[in-house]
Amino acid sequence: MNTTQFERGTVNQLRIHVLPTKRFKTFAISLYIGFPLQEETVTKVALTPFVLRRGTASYPETTQFREQLEHLYGAGFALDVYKRGDYQIVQFRMDTINDSFVQSDESLLEKSFNFLGEVLTKPVTENGHFRTSYVQAERETIRKKMEAIVNDKIRYAAERCIEEMCKDEPYRLHPLGKREDLAGIEAAELYNAYQDWLQNAVMDLYVVGDTTSEEVEQLVKKSFDMQRTSSPSYSQTRAITGVKEVKTVEEAMNVSQGKLNMGLRTSITYGDDKYAPALLYNGILGGYPHSKLFRNVREKASLAYYASSRYDGHKGIGTIQSGIEIQNYKKALDIIQKQLESMRAGEISELEMIQTKAMISNALREIEDSAFEMIAFDFNRQLSGKERSTSELLEQVQRVTVQDVVAAAQTFELDTVYFLKGQKEE
Repeated sequence: MNTTQFERGTVNQLRIHVLPTKRFKTFAISLYIGFPLQEETVTKVALTPFVLRRGTASYPETTQFREQLEHLYGAGFALDVYKRGDYQIVQFRMDTINDSFVQSDESLLEKSFNFLGEVLTKPVTENGHFRTSYVQAERETIRKKMEAIVNDKIRYAAERCIEEMCKDEPYRLHPLGKREDLAGIEAAELYNAYQDWLQNAVMDLYVVGDTTSEEVEQLVKKSFDMQRTSSPSYSQTRAITGVKEVKTVEEAMNVSQGKLNMGLRTSITYGDDKYAPALLYNGILGGYPHSKLFRNVREKASLAYYASSRYDGHKGIGTIQSGIEIQNYKKALDIIQKQLESMRAGEISELEMIQTKAMISNALREIEDSAFEMIAFDFNRQLSGKERSTSELLEQVQRVTVQDVVAAAQTFELDTVYFLKGQKEE
């Protein structure tokens, strides 16, 4: 594996990370904007990028805005809003073809920067604030996205389990915000919140492609019209451990299939040296088709339609999701807890270790094949303050022993059991 080094710089308190390479035919541009998850700002921050993508000062109509991407030879432009640890992250991505592959008089990288800079810093305004019609339309966009989560019971149960588990922590908040806050957000208030966000959010701009740090820094100076005075950075999310007692929450809805979700807390986070054993713990427990939950709960006992686990290393949380027949709740809960116990007792076969290491290693190797994956991996470093390359993590994964996984298993404590059941049982 070739270990790749990003070159770092800062312009206007915007951190810049450039990987000069001729390996890809496109420029991958990713802008991460991170803000602490907070009750009073979460919905406004979520709404802002949706309004920004509607139009800019030069392309105020959404059709003109989209045409501009066509002028960039069909450049890809996407946005995402999610959470990492106790931060709400807005991500803008652009994928632009390298000039040497098309007949273009102007630098397409420069045009892409002009476009992205304007999206972020020169939105279309009326009466000194966002265009009201755009704010109203995008409030509706987010409302529909939130409704889609409620209608997708697998996602809904996963969100509710986290909400209950993290009741007194920012992490309980959904990155799209709170539905009850949407209707009250007006254009002027949102514009003020946007100005504050622009000033105080942590910003990381990544570029991978045939360019140089100097060129990117010049383009940022020219295209991003903002005077940021503070230089915010991420503070590490502290893992909360020491579960006093397991919370059990049951909720009844009109569902035919039960959803049994569980939340576990661990002291191991992304920045920890025990991160590799925690990855293996999750992989063996429920991360892959050969895992214990999949084999024992779904296949052998036929108790679940699906059963898997996830691990969020930025927060120090493990989750288990399963879909079961409502009347099998007690049986399923019992057999899932047995899998947790067997991990703590070290009932882990050599085959489970080999298969899981292979799955994790393949995923890590594939990162090098995608510019955006390399960017995402490096961004974990900015978030966690941990310097760790993909090749270092690969080596660490290969060295993990069964004892290491058992030691990791001891740190995962069950915190919350959430069960979504049908209304007939009431």
